[in-house]
Amino acid sequence: MAGSVVYGQLARRLKMPLRCAGNFSTSKLPDGQAMSQALMSLMSAVQCGANYLLHSAGFVDGLLSMSYEKFVMDTDLCKALHSYLNGMQLNEDTLGFDALAEQGPGEHLFSTAHTMRQYKTAYYDSALDDNQPWETWDEQGEIDMAARANIR
Repeated sequence: MAGSVVYGQLARRLKMPLRCAGNFSTSKLPDGQAMSQALMSLMSAVQCGANYLLHSAGFVDGLLSMSYEKFVMDTDLCKALHSYLNGMQLNEDTLGFDALAEQGPGEHLFSTAHTMRQYKTAYYDSALDDNQPWETWDEQGEIDMAARANIR
């Protein structure tokens, strides 16, 4: 993973395109290990400025196996990274000064008008879909990520 950063620096210096392996995991299952390794390898490819990412979704067991559940989970991760690459906007609305003015320093801002306007879209959440109502995990049946991926 650190090699990607070095290759990225070299490619930028030589003004050449860079292809990186996007998602590498030694886990045998679509589990926490698989997703943490996926995040680390995809993030290093994104941070090094790769122009093309190969093998970005579905692979487990050192790229020897493919998992449909991991594929779905990885596509959600790729969507989150696209959101990350868009950066953040800094303006009066995103800074939330009106929320501070409404509640004041030292108070929680959960019930402010600003929070109520922003809470569904402020952060990336792969569990949210435009066609799904906003529900808590227990209201959605307490289904873990791999099981939700299998259903999808």
